[in-house]
Amino acid sequence: MRVAIFTDSYWPYTSGVVRSVSTTVDELVALGHDVFVFAPWYRGVDRKNEQRIFRFLAVPSPTNPGYNIGIPFSPRLGLTLRRLGVDIVHTHSPFLLGRLGAKCAHYLGLPVVFTYHTLYEAYVHYFPFIQSVTRSFTKRICVGFCNRVDLVIVPTEIVAKHIRSMGVRTPIKRLPSGIKLEEFAGGNRRWLREQFGIGEEEDVLLYVGRVGREKNLLFLLGAYQRIASVQPRSRLVLVGGGPELSTMQKITGEWGLKDRVIFTGPVAPADVKHCYAGADIFVFPSLTETQGLVVAEAKVAGLPAVAVRAFGIAEMITDGVDGFLVDLDQEAFAERVLCLLSDPALRSRMADNARQNALNFSAERMARELVGCYEMLIEKKRRGRLA
Repeated sequence: MRVAIFTDSYWPYTSGVVRSVSTTVDELVALGHDVFVFAPWYRGVDRKNEQRIFRFLAVPSPTNPGYNIGIPFSPRLGLTLRRLGVDIVHTHSPFLLGRLGAKCAHYLGLPVVFTYHTLYEAYVHYFPFIQSVTRSFTKRICVGFCNRVDLVIVPTEIVAKHIRSMGVRTPIKRLPSGIKLEEFAGGNRRWLREQFGIGEEEDVLLYVGRVGREKNLLFLLGAYQRIASVQPRSRLVLVGGGPELSTMQKITGEWGLKDRVIFTGPVAPADVKHCYAGADIFVFPSLTETQGLVVAEAKVAGLPAVAVRAFGIAEMITDGVDGFLVDLDQEAFAERVLCLLSDPALRSRMADNARQNALNFSAERMARELVGCYEMLIEKKRRGRLA
């Protein structure tokens, strides 16, 4: 099978969407399929050395440092897809390159799959071309796009219900993004502590993700103030970069947490597993996740998680089994973290459960299921049963 993937986010930019797309590509190739990626260009990328990746001209985003906006124009795109013998198009964005890929697929009579990675209306501050419009208009754009593809993939059932309530009529398939389990197991516990001067006797609360407005990190800092007042030997470590990094560092100082909170900035992908290995509890306050891949990654490393019960995260943690889900309440969040810190036996049981439950997110398993979706759509198109 020959698959064309269109995405507005790809390496060297880093995000959950990029990791999901990249993992999907690797697993499809491992299963023997030909995959072609169409993505924005970034400075420093040598297109001659990239295998089966087609880069579009792009400009830096003025509101999201490090992110490039692909220009959705290529007069030879149709000819390229024909020459490659593409069987199906899989888009990972309802905007720009994703929209271009779907339009070209329709022109060529190819089936189109769209993965609904993001609650886009919660991220409009990163998209300068839609900042002036309302969230409701953003939703209409997404719904219109979903209703023009052949299958919408969502990572969690709660997101499926959400987009159905918005007006999506296209068939929806729940298929979580998979992770390469081996990439997050066997990390070096000492690495994080040696890199950032954390004592072995200190308990580490870990967040991994973008430092952005939509991640609700002020809530986490507020909860940690309460935690630190009870457990002064604890440290909060936030792994990742983002547009709000300097702002969050300033607030941390103003709140008297400068010596207790560590911002690592961006960490090399190969070292992320060491961050998980060096921590004791995973903490995640985001309200906008369709899935939350980092929760699955933390599970592989045996970290029980405390997270806000919101959208996709509510399906990633089994409350009381491999972590705790709490309402949007700093006191409740802090209490659950303190409960784990004060009960090593409970933490150990949840760690074992987390490792076991992580197996449900095997990238190979998810890729095989995705191939089944592709084959079904291609066969329906061949029989003329898709519009």
